[in-house]
Amino acid sequence: MKTKLENVSLIKQPSAYLPLAMSLAALTLVLGHALVYGVVHEADEGAAAHVWQILMAAQLPIVAYFILKWLPRRPRESLQILALLAGTWLANFAAVYWLT
Repeated sequence: MKTKLENVSLIKQPSAYLPLAMSLAALTLVLGHALVYGVVHEADEGAAAHVWQILMAAQLPIVAYFILKWLPRRPRESLQILALLAGTWLANFAAVYWLT
């Protein structure tokens, strides 16, 4: 008999959707800042850069928890979510690289 957690889609778990939402928010922040202010090389990084750094770093403990909890229980679905998260991370780093 399956438990209640095994019947729910894994993407509905907070440890799965929170890092994705944070990463997409960070990407939106970078692209929005570039659209509004343009690509300007400033002496100080500015608030947007600091918020981006916090959003990206704050994901790490949540992702570690996700890996420890869900990867052994549901490896296929976990790897799909981790691949999606890796894609958002790559998009973030590509945007920051090309816009700086």
